[in-house]
Amino acid sequence: MGDSVVETAGAKESLRQTRGALGEVAAVFLRLGCTAFGGPAAHVAMMRQELVQRRRWVSDERFMDLLGATNLIPGPNSTEMAIHLGYVRAGWPGLLVAGTLFILPAMLIVLALAWAYAAYGNLPQAQWLLYGIKPVIIAVVAQALYGLARTALKEPVLIAVAVGVVALYLVGVNELLLLFGGAVVGLAGLLLLRRGTPPRAATPTLLVPFAPAGGAAQVGITGALAGAGAMGVTFSLPTLFFTFLKIGSVLYGSGYVLLAFLRGDFVERLGWLTDQQLLDAVSVGQFTPGPVFTTATFVGYLVGSAGGLDVAGGVIAALLATLGIFLPSFVFVALSGPLVPRLRAWPLTALLLDAVNAAALGLMAAVTLQLGRAALVDPLTVILALVALLLLVRLKVNSAWLVLGGAAVGLAVRALGG
Repeated sequence: MGDSVVETAGAKESLRQTRGALGEVAAVFLRLGCTAFGGPAAHVAMMRQELVQRRRWVSDERFMDLLGATNLIPGPNSTEMAIHLGYVRAGWPGLLVAGTLFILPAMLIVLALAWAYAAYGNLPQAQWLLYGIKPVIIAVVAQALYGLARTALKEPVLIAVAVGVVALYLVGVNELLLLFGGAVVGLAGLLLLRRGTPPRAATPTLLVPFAPAGGAAQVGITGALAGAGAMGVTFSLPTLFFTFLKIGSVLYGSGYVLLAFLRGDFVERLGWLTDQQLLDAVSVGQFTPGPVFTTATFVGYLVGSAGGLDVAGGVIAALLATLGIFLPSFVFVALSGPLVPRLRAWPLTALLLDAVNAAALGLMAAVTLQLGRAALVDPLTVILALVALLLLVRLKVNSAWLVLGGAAVGLAVRALGG
């Protein structure tokens, strides 16, 4: 009888802890979904600051191994990272809540913009908002880059791989070629260094492909899901859903990769969008917080409206498009998550992860340089980036507040006449 009471009390305490963790997951990822501007590199940097440095949900090593897992599967990396972290913190409910709430704010903002665009035919101007946000994002990513490099690049071979990837990326070599080529070269180098010594599990390091907004990666992958018909197909909700499900199932990277898939399906094959509408849709995904893949929300509403649906029907189309493009990420993370500890435990795959991680760190550095050239355009933006970096390093200010502060600076400059 006594044992039964103890077990019941233990079960209730475990349930309370799970519910508390789930509430924490919900609060964190809803806030990140509202403030995570700047693309996957910035999103991951903000997650690291919030969940490794401030809340200590996971160690740097565990965090970076989870990043490694996201690189092995298609889909938006930062969203998949949110899903992984939610699962680690609160189990299967956390997996669903973290991913959903990271996506939700951007989806709602994009949906509102899609309604305004369909009704009035234009987009609000966001240049001054981004003017102040971009320098802050550069500071956030630079701080994360420094911290991760200290963990990742502990071997001369790995340093050489990272430096080589930076140089080749900046001259236009495809990011996926660099990622996997760097893995092969780095693994070979590490095996040569360890020849004659017993293999050991390597230090967990970073693994995530970072592409800039509108990045240079271009890869054509033919999905098993075919989508429907030829150019000029009459609009239908099932075709919309399965087309986005196909894209979410096979797409690596972002920027031009997503643009290429959307153009091939919705402009050329189905004939539901014009090129200008597609560019407007992608631009909305770039200047709203959260995952760029919420471009699907905009496209869904737009093609639904053009297909004769009313506002409610357009909302349904937008929700189906969003579900289609993000659903594979939840499935892939659920399937791959249990494999992450095994990959790190096996000596050969641990070395392979280290090699790919070094290449990915080089990609992150190269992208940061490119984004820096676009963001630091005058003395004020340089000062803003330096102040943000100082506040991050010295005072450990939450990056969400810095993003909001940057937005306020941009709006103030606009109000003062630029």
